[in-house]
Amino acid sequence: MVVGVDGSAPGTAALKWAATEAWLREVELRVLVAYHWRMSGVHLAAHGEAQRAAERRATEIADDAVVQARAITTDVRGAPVAGSAAPALLTSARDAGLVVVGNRGRGGFTGLLLGSVSTHVATHAPCSVAVVRGRGNTAIGPVVVGVDESPAAQAALGAAFEETALRRHAELVAVTTYTAPLSPWTGVGPPFGYDVDKVGADLRQILIHQTAHWRQKYPEVTVGHAVVLGGAAAVLIERSRHAQLVVVGARSHGGFTGLLLGSVSQQLLHHADCPVLIARTRDRTTDGGKR
Repeated sequence: MVVGVDGSAPGTAALKWAATEAWLREVELRVLVAYHWRMSGVHLAAHGEAQRAAERRATEIADDAVVQARAITTDVRGAPVAGSAAPALLTSARDAGLVVVGNRGRGGFTGLLLGSVSTHVATHAPCSVAVVRGRGNTAIGPVVVGVDESPAAQAALGAAFEETALRRHAELVAVTTYTAPLSPWTGVGPPFGYDVDKVGADLRQILIHQTAHWRQKYPEVTVGHAVVLGGAAAVLIERSRHAQLVVVGARSHGGFTGLLLGSVSQQLLHHADCPVLIARTRDRTTDGGKR
Protein backbone atom coordinates (compact mmCIF):
# COMPACT_ATOMS: atom_id res chain seq x y z
CA MET A 1 0.00 0.00 0.00
CA VAL A 2 1.25 3.48 -0.88
CA VAL A 3 0.29 6.78 0.75
CA GLY A 4 1.29 10.24 -0.46
CA VAL A 5 2.04 12.74 2.31
CA ASP A 6 3.34 16.31 2.42
CA GLY A 7 3.22 17.40 6.05
CA SER A 8 -0.23 19.00 5.74
CA ALA A 9 -3.23 18.16 7.93
CA PRO A 10 -5.06 16.39 5.07
CA GLY A 11 -1.88 14.44 4.34
CA THR A 12 -1.66 13.38 7.98
CA ALA A 13 -5.30 12.25 7.87
CA ALA A 14 -4.52 10.18 4.77
CA LEU A 15 -1.46 8.72 6.52
CA LYS A 16 -3.42 7.58 9.57
CA TRP A 17 -6.22 6.11 7.43
CA ALA A 18 -3.68 4.27 5.27
CA ALA A 19 -1.79 2.97 8.30
CA THR A 20 -5.00 1.56 9.75
CA GLU A 21 -5.81 -0.06 6.40
CA ALA A 22 -2.32 -1.57 6.18
CA TRP A 23 -2.66 -2.97 9.69
CA LEU A 24 -6.06 -4.48 8.89
CA ARG A 25 -4.80 -5.98 5.64
CA GLU A 26 -1.43 -7.06 7.13
CA VAL A 27 0.53 -5.45 4.30
CA GLU A 28 3.50 -3.13 4.07
CA LEU A 29 2.86 0.62 4.00
CA ARG A 30 5.11 2.78 1.83
CA VAL A 31 5.13 6.49 2.67
CA LEU A 32 5.98 8.66 -0.31
CA VAL A 33 7.02 12.34 -0.17
CA ALA A 34 7.69 13.98 -3.53
CA TYR A 35 9.64 17.23 -3.75
CA HIS A 36 10.85 19.80 -6.29
CA TRP A 37 13.80 22.15 -6.24
CA ARG A 38 14.05 23.54 -9.77
CA MET A 39 12.93 27.17 -10.03
CA SER A 40 12.86 29.26 -13.18
CA GLY A 41 14.94 32.44 -13.10
CA VAL A 42 17.34 31.13 -10.45
CA HIS A 43 21.02 30.89 -11.36
CA LEU A 44 22.61 27.46 -11.56
CA ALA A 45 24.66 27.74 -8.34
CA ALA A 46 21.52 28.33 -6.30
CA HIS A 47 19.92 25.14 -7.60
CA GLY A 48 22.28 22.97 -5.57
CA GLU A 49 21.32 24.63 -2.30
CA ALA A 50 17.65 24.59 -3.24
CA GLN A 51 17.88 20.87 -3.96
CA ARG A 52 19.55 20.14 -0.64
CA ALA A 53 17.02 22.23 1.29
CA ALA A 54 14.09 20.56 -0.43
CA GLU A 55 15.52 17.10 0.17
CA ARG A 56 16.14 17.87 3.85
CA ARG A 57 12.59 19.06 4.34
CA ALA A 58 11.13 16.08 2.47
CA THR A 59 13.26 13.72 4.56
CA GLU A 60 11.96 15.32 7.75
CA ILE A 61 8.37 14.92 6.56
CA ALA A 62 8.96 11.29 5.55
CA ASP A 63 10.70 10.40 8.83
CA ASP A 64 7.95 12.01 10.91
CA ALA A 65 5.26 10.24 8.86
CA VAL A 66 6.93 6.86 9.37
CA VAL A 67 7.02 7.43 13.14
CA GLN A 68 3.32 8.33 13.16
CA ALA A 69 2.39 5.34 11.00
CA ARG A 70 4.39 2.93 13.15
CA ALA A 71 2.21 3.88 16.10
CA ILE A 72 -0.57 2.07 14.20
CA THR A 73 1.20 -0.58 12.11
CA THR A 74 4.76 -1.86 12.26
CA ASP A 75 5.59 -2.66 8.63
CA VAL A 76 6.27 0.86 7.36
CA ARG A 77 8.99 2.41 5.25
CA GLY A 78 9.27 5.81 3.67
CA ALA A 79 11.64 8.11 1.84
CA PRO A 80 11.62 11.33 -0.17
CA VAL A 81 11.38 11.03 -3.94
CA ALA A 82 12.69 13.76 -6.23
CA GLY A 83 10.22 14.74 -8.93
CA SER A 84 6.54 15.42 -9.53
CA ALA A 85 3.89 13.89 -7.29
CA ALA A 86 1.73 12.15 -9.90
CA PRO A 87 4.54 10.24 -11.66
CA ALA A 88 6.04 9.29 -8.28
CA LEU A 89 2.72 7.89 -7.04
CA LEU A 90 2.05 6.06 -10.29
CA THR A 91 5.51 4.50 -10.27
CA SER A 92 4.97 3.24 -6.71
CA ALA A 93 1.48 2.03 -7.65
CA ARG A 94 2.84 -0.51 -10.15
CA ASP A 95 3.15 -3.19 -7.48
CA ALA A 96 0.69 -1.80 -4.92
CA GLY A 97 -2.82 -2.90 -4.07
CA LEU A 98 -3.99 0.57 -3.05
CA VAL A 99 -2.83 4.19 -3.34
CA VAL A 100 -4.05 6.63 -0.68
CA VAL A 101 -4.03 10.43 -0.93
CA GLY A 102 -5.51 13.29 1.05
CA ASN A 103 -8.17 15.64 -0.23
CA ARG A 104 -5.80 18.60 -0.37
CA GLY A 105 -2.08 19.10 -0.12
CA ARG A 106 0.85 21.46 -0.34
CA GLY A 107 4.32 21.31 -1.77
CA GLY A 108 4.85 18.25 -3.92
CA PHE A 109 1.25 17.14 -3.49
CA THR A 110 -0.50 20.48 -4.03
CA GLY A 111 -3.99 20.00 -5.43
CA LEU A 112 -4.27 16.26 -4.83
CA LEU A 113 -8.04 16.59 -4.91
CA LEU A 114 -8.84 19.58 -7.07
CA GLY A 115 -5.85 19.67 -9.39
CA SER A 116 -4.20 17.55 -12.01
CA VAL A 117 -2.41 15.18 -9.62
CA SER A 118 -5.52 13.48 -8.24
CA THR A 119 -7.14 13.31 -11.66
CA HIS A 120 -3.99 11.84 -13.19
CA VAL A 121 -3.52 9.28 -10.42
CA ALA A 122 -7.20 8.25 -10.37
CA THR A 123 -7.19 7.91 -14.15
CA HIS A 124 -3.93 6.05 -14.66
CA ALA A 125 -3.19 4.11 -11.45
CA PRO A 126 -3.21 0.35 -12.10
CA CYS A 127 -4.75 -0.27 -8.68
CA SER A 128 -7.49 1.13 -6.49
CA VAL A 129 -7.22 4.71 -5.24
CA ALA A 130 -8.60 6.08 -1.96
CA VAL A 131 -9.10 9.80 -1.36
CA VAL A 132 -9.34 10.53 2.37
CA ARG A 133 -11.67 13.46 2.92
CA GLY A 134 -14.75 14.60 4.80
CA ARG A 135 -15.45 14.76 8.51
CA GLY A 136 -12.79 13.87 11.03
CA ASN A 137 -14.46 10.86 12.67
CA THR A 138 -15.29 8.18 10.10
CA ALA A 139 -14.69 5.17 12.33
CA ILE A 140 -18.40 4.46 12.60
CA GLY A 141 -21.21 4.03 10.10
CA PRO A 142 -21.74 1.68 7.17
CA VAL A 143 -19.62 1.07 4.11
CA VAL A 144 -21.63 2.29 1.12
CA VAL A 145 -21.06 0.94 -2.39
CA GLY A 146 -22.57 2.32 -5.59
CA VAL A 147 -23.78 -0.46 -7.88
CA ASP A 148 -25.03 -0.53 -11.46
CA GLU A 149 -25.04 -3.28 -14.10
CA SER A 150 -21.51 -2.68 -15.42
CA PRO A 151 -18.49 -5.00 -14.94
CA ALA A 152 -16.90 -2.28 -12.79
CA ALA A 153 -19.68 -2.74 -10.25
CA GLN A 154 -18.34 -6.20 -9.39
CA ALA A 155 -14.92 -4.71 -8.62
CA ALA A 156 -16.60 -2.15 -6.40
CA LEU A 157 -18.67 -4.83 -4.64
CA GLY A 158 -15.61 -7.00 -4.06
CA ALA A 159 -13.68 -4.10 -2.58
CA ALA A 160 -16.63 -3.01 -0.45
CA PHE A 161 -17.23 -6.51 0.96
CA GLU A 162 -13.52 -6.87 1.74
CA GLU A 163 -13.43 -3.49 3.48
CA THR A 164 -16.53 -4.30 5.50
CA ALA A 165 -15.19 -7.71 6.51
CA LEU A 166 -11.92 -6.11 7.62
CA ARG A 167 -13.73 -3.52 9.72
CA ARG A 168 -15.80 -6.31 11.34
CA HIS A 169 -18.52 -4.23 12.98
CA ALA A 170 -19.67 -2.26 9.94
CA GLU A 171 -22.75 -2.84 7.83
CA LEU A 172 -22.49 -2.85 4.04
CA VAL A 173 -25.15 -0.94 2.11
CA ALA A 174 -25.31 -1.58 -1.65
CA VAL A 175 -26.99 1.34 -3.43
CA THR A 176 -28.54 1.49 -6.89
CA THR A 177 -30.09 4.70 -8.18
CA TYR A 178 -32.48 5.37 -11.01
CA THR A 179 -34.36 8.28 -12.53
CA ALA A 180 -37.90 8.18 -13.89
CA PRO A 181 -38.33 9.42 -17.48
CA LEU A 182 -40.33 12.57 -18.05
CA SER A 183 -43.61 12.51 -19.91
CA PRO A 184 -43.01 13.29 -23.60
CA TRP A 185 -46.28 15.23 -23.64
CA THR A 186 -46.11 17.34 -20.50
CA GLY A 187 -42.40 17.21 -19.66
CA VAL A 188 -43.44 16.81 -16.02
CA GLY A 189 -43.55 13.56 -14.10
CA PRO A 190 -43.23 10.04 -15.56
CA PRO A 191 -45.22 9.06 -18.66
CA PHE A 192 -48.58 7.33 -18.32
CA GLY A 193 -48.18 3.67 -17.42
CA TYR A 194 -44.69 4.05 -15.95
CA ASP A 195 -44.77 2.31 -12.58
CA VAL A 196 -42.04 3.82 -10.41
CA ASP A 197 -42.60 1.33 -7.60
CA LYS A 198 -42.37 -1.67 -9.93
CA VAL A 199 -39.18 -0.37 -11.50
CA GLY A 200 -37.71 0.07 -8.02
CA ALA A 201 -38.79 -3.44 -6.98
CA ASP A 202 -37.28 -4.96 -10.13
CA LEU A 203 -34.00 -3.11 -9.57
CA ARG A 204 -33.91 -4.33 -5.99
CA GLN A 205 -34.09 -7.95 -7.17
CA ILE A 206 -31.27 -7.28 -9.63
CA LEU A 207 -29.22 -5.69 -6.85
CA ILE A 208 -29.79 -8.66 -4.52
CA HIS A 209 -28.68 -10.97 -7.32
CA GLN A 210 -25.55 -8.88 -7.91
CA THR A 211 -24.48 -9.17 -4.28
CA ALA A 212 -25.26 -12.89 -3.98
CA HIS A 213 -21.76 -14.11 -4.84
CA TRP A 214 -20.13 -11.73 -2.38
CA ARG A 215 -22.61 -12.54 0.38
CA GLN A 216 -21.64 -16.20 0.02
CA LYS A 217 -17.93 -15.33 0.10
CA TYR A 218 -18.29 -13.03 3.12
CA PRO A 219 -21.19 -14.53 5.14
CA GLU A 220 -20.16 -12.56 8.21
CA VAL A 221 -21.02 -9.25 6.52
CA THR A 222 -24.45 -7.74 7.18
CA VAL A 223 -25.78 -6.42 3.87
CA GLY A 224 -28.48 -3.87 3.16
CA HIS A 225 -29.91 -3.18 -0.31
CA ALA A 226 -31.13 0.31 -1.21
CA VAL A 227 -32.76 1.32 -4.49
CA VAL A 228 -33.18 5.09 -4.54
CA LEU A 229 -34.98 7.34 -6.99
CA GLY A 230 -32.56 10.17 -7.75
CA GLY A 231 -29.20 11.08 -9.23
CA ALA A 232 -26.25 8.85 -8.36
CA ALA A 233 -23.94 11.64 -7.15
CA ALA A 234 -26.54 13.31 -4.95
CA VAL A 235 -27.62 10.01 -3.41
CA LEU A 236 -24.08 8.83 -2.65
CA ILE A 237 -23.04 12.21 -1.26
CA GLU A 238 -26.04 12.18 1.07
CA ARG A 239 -25.22 8.61 2.15
CA SER A 240 -21.60 9.63 2.78
CA ARG A 241 -22.72 11.91 5.62
CA HIS A 242 -23.32 8.86 7.81
CA ALA A 243 -20.87 6.39 6.22
CA GLN A 244 -17.28 5.53 7.02
CA LEU A 245 -16.42 4.81 3.38
CA VAL A 246 -18.02 5.14 -0.07
CA VAL A 247 -16.86 2.69 -2.74
CA VAL A 248 -17.38 3.14 -6.48
CA GLY A 249 -16.05 1.32 -9.52
CA ALA A 250 -13.79 2.74 -12.20
CA ARG A 251 -15.08 3.34 -15.72
CA SER A 252 -18.66 2.48 -14.85
CA HIS A 253 -21.75 2.74 -17.03
CA GLY A 254 -25.49 2.99 -16.55
CA GLY A 255 -26.66 4.60 -13.32
CA PHE A 256 -23.12 5.52 -12.38
CA THR A 257 -21.83 6.63 -15.79
CA GLY A 258 -18.28 7.91 -15.70
CA LEU A 259 -17.54 7.16 -12.06
CA LEU A 260 -13.86 7.54 -12.77
CA LEU A 261 -13.72 10.50 -15.12
CA GLY A 262 -17.24 11.90 -15.13
CA SER A 263 -19.45 14.04 -12.96
CA VAL A 264 -20.31 11.41 -10.32
CA SER A 265 -16.72 10.76 -9.27
CA GLN A 266 -15.83 14.41 -9.45
CA GLN A 267 -18.74 15.38 -7.22
CA LEU A 268 -17.93 12.62 -4.74
CA LEU A 269 -14.29 13.66 -4.55
CA HIS A 270 -15.34 17.26 -4.00
CA HIS A 271 -18.31 16.81 -1.69
CA ALA A 272 -18.34 13.38 0.00
CA ASP A 273 -18.23 13.59 3.78
CA CYS A 274 -16.08 10.47 4.21
CA PRO A 275 -13.22 8.75 2.36
CA VAL A 276 -13.94 7.62 -1.20
CA LEU A 277 -12.47 4.42 -2.66
CA ILE A 278 -12.30 4.08 -6.44
CA ALA A 279 -12.02 0.32 -6.88
CA ARG A 280 -10.13 -1.15 -9.78
CA THR A 281 -9.31 -4.77 -10.64
CA ARG A 282 -5.81 -5.24 -12.00
CA ASP A 283 -5.18 -6.76 -15.40
CA ARG A 284 -3.16 -9.75 -14.26
CA THR A 285 -1.97 -10.40 -17.79
CA THR A 286 0.07 -7.20 -17.71
CA ASP A 287 1.25 -6.89 -14.10
CA GLY A 288 2.02 -10.49 -13.22
CA GLY A 289 -0.85 -10.65 -10.74
CA LYS A 290 0.81 -8.38 -8.17
CA ARG A 291 -1.35 -7.00 -5.40
